Parts: sequence; structure tokens; C-alpha cells
Amino acid sequence: MSNLETHPVPNLVGGTAAVAAEPVLEPLPVKEVWLGESRVRRLLPTLGRRMVGAWCFLDHYGPDDVADEPGMQVAPHPHIGLQTVSWLHAGNVLHRDSLGSLQTIRPGELGLMTAGRGIAHSEESPVPHDPVLHGAQLWVALPDSHRHTAPAFAHHADLPVVAAPGLRATVFLGELDGTVSPGRAFTPITGADVDLDDGARARLPLEADFEYAVLTMSGDVRVEGSPAPVGRLLYLGCGRDDLRLEADSAARVILLGGVPFEERLVMWWNFVARTGEEIEAAREAWATGDSLGVVHGYHGPRIPAPELPPVPLKARGRVR
Repeated sequence: MSNLETHPVPNLVGGTAAVAAEPVLEPLPVKEVWLGESRVRRLLPTLGRRMVGAWCFLDHYGPDDVADEPGMQVAPHPHIGLQTVSWLHAGNVLHRDSLGSLQTIRPGELGLMTAGRGIAHSEESPVPHDPVLHGAQLWVALPDSHRHTAPAFAHHADLPVVAAPGLRATVFLGELDGTVSPGRAFTPITGADVDLDDGARARLPLEADFEYAVLTMSGDVRVEGSPAPVGRLLYLGCGRDDLRLEADSAARVILLGGVPFEERLVMWWNFVARTGEEIEAAREAWATGDSLGVVHGYHGPRIPAPELPPVPLKARGRVR
């Protein structure tokens, strides 16, 4: 999925100034945005909390009844400097990209696209498609040493699971309790989908030097005794060796974590860069040519590049 805002605002993200060095329980604000015909909840970046580890973007969508609707329809658009993670709880999404990839992603399967120096892709509900669509779209910022890497796409249908009484955690990116996802990660990171039984009382082992957050996807959940409403992201800070989860109904949460991302970044539209000049160059490349890639097979025009903000990005200061 994409940031489809027609007037996106640049975000200065990264750095450790805002990272909580100790455990906290901080509910983050939700911004509702339109993605085509669907309304989604944007949880990262948000006011006061721009990243969690290398996780720099998070949309939660659904569950939506799309039985008689087109479903997801995101036309071709570009990315640089990041990885996209597609994660479904219900529904199916057809991914196409400028490398020629064509892959249907289903619940519990990882769709991992590494943009690197530049890629374009589209996402759509196939015809026919499942009647309900529910999932999360996430971006991971690439560190400076890998942000110009060759673009790539990987699909992993078989993912490892951490199991305990009342709990099953599917590790879709990075590592949890010594269990490692097959998806390629470029920084120390955790992305896990945690399935809790009704009445579960469980603890998940964590890394004390990671910062973490939890998104409740469904069910009635408490995190460290604090209610975690559906569709909200609860920031946990650093310094935890484990995490207490309690479910009063069958529930699912997504656990995100990672070493705090020290590099400062500029995020605008679908680009993650280091300077305003890089953003402007990527926007110009998409607006005027095909150097960021061409997606074949999507029936419709690509998404045009939005206008840059009235104050040039470079005037906002170089990000160091």
C-alpha cells in the first residue's frame, strides 16, 4: 500500500531523542486517512512518535466488507529507501512490481518488497477476491549502508512460530525468542503476529535494548495490565525483558520492535531519504520518466507525483 495523500507533508524522523529509554505505556494518537475508497488508521508516523526501531510507517485497515466492492485498488507508485511489509488477517492482495513480480498474498504470508534505490508496484484485490479485507501495511527504513541496494521482492508462505500455553507468535520479520523470519532484514528488528486464546495469560521474551510497540488487531487485550483497544498502537519504550499479555477473548496483536534508529531521515509521500534534495530528485524522476520502474499488467494509470510543499524541502534544513 501507499501514502495516497495528495498533499503529503514531510516528516523528519529517526534519531534517539524521542526514544523512551525505560519501559512506558503510551497510547499513540490515530489519524484516519483515505486510501482509495477505504478509510484506514495511520498509526506511524504520528504526533510525538515517528518510528519504533526501523519501523517508520504503519497503516491498519479493516475489517472491511468488500464482497460487492472492488476492494483494494492501489495503482502503480514508487518507493525509495525502505522495505514494505504486507500482512493480512483476512482477504487476498495481488502484488505487481517493476521487477516483473506477480504474487497473490494471503493471510499469514509475508510479502516483503525492498525498494532500495527505486522500485514501483501496485496492489489490488484480485478478481474474484475474498469477502473481507483486514490487515496492516508497514514500512521499514533502510540504514544508510543499504538504502541504495538493488530492489527486490520476496514472498514467504511458511513462517516460523514461537509457541507457549495460550499463545502462538508468527515471526514475519526479524527475530523473537531466538526464532528468525526468512525475510531479509537490514537492522536488528522484530515483527510478530501474536494469536492469543480466550483467557490467555502469557509472557513474551523481549530484548532490553529494543524499543517496542503493540497494535491490537482484534479481541479484548491487556498489555502489562493496561487496556489495548483494537486499532490503537501502544508504545512500550525500551528496557523490557518480557511482555505480559492477557486476553479476555480470542485476540490477535502485532508486536513491533527494534534497536532505536539513530540516523535522521526525511519521509515524504512514498520516499524515505536523508535530505530534501534527494526527495525532490525522486519526485522529479517519477513525474518525468520511468527511472524508478514500470509496472506492467495493471489496468489503469499510475499515481501521479503530488506537488512538493510550498516551502521547498531543502529550506527546512538538511537532516543530519
